[in-house]
Amino acid sequence: MEGEAEIDRLPIDLLAHIFGLITSFTHLAHVCKKWKLGVKQSLARRKNLSFAGWKMDDDSTARLVGYAYSLKELEISRSRWGCQITDNGLYRMSFAKCISNLTSISLWGLTGITDKGVVQLISRASSLQHLNIGGTFITDESLYAIANSCPQLKSIVLWSCRQVTGNGLLFLVNKCGRLESINVWGTRLPLDCFIGLLTISPALQIKPEGLLLNAGVASMLPVA
Repeated sequence: MEGEAEIDRLPIDLLAHIFGLITSFTHLAHVCKKWKLGVKQSLARRKNLSFAGWKMDDDSTARLVGYAYSLKELEISRSRWGCQITDNGLYRMSFAKCISNLTSISLWGLTGITDKGVVQLISRASSLQHLNIGGTFITDESLYAIANSCPQLKSIVLWSCRQVTGNGLLFLVNKCGRLESINVWGTRLPLDCFIGLLTISPALQIKPEGLLLNAGVASMLPVA
């Protein structure tokens, strides 16, 4: 058709492949219907999706995650000012078809979320193996939900989650038998908690490295 741009003559499948090579869909929010369809098809094929560096809100995030049917890894970390993800966004995302198949989720630094949204999302993420929830204000309530809903969990980052307690961590480690690594930098955990965690799971890696030495735990454990 005269006056039609060359790219607009491409079939939807090829457009979807091209859009699959783009790391950000931010600038494709206001495009023609054909391009929007290409974006949807591209998202449906994606195995991982990161919103790092994007200025996202509940509506746009939930909408894009909803299109990503094949998603395995989801990163919604707050890496710039103006990222407004709340419990409402997590609630809406929890109904996306991909959530039950996700193996990795990062909610790092999302200060607008609470236990309410986290519990709703995590309760549907039964395949989860890796979770980064550092820099948030979660409490033991979220840890209980993670422990009960994510039996395959291998690693969790609780960086600076100062409202979690030893009770929540002990419950988590006791329930998640496959847990290999836990990052508790910046938390307010007593010495007895570290001893309890390693009593339940001697091979558990407690990060950052050197934390146990600083706490005086290493000298109190039996030599293998």
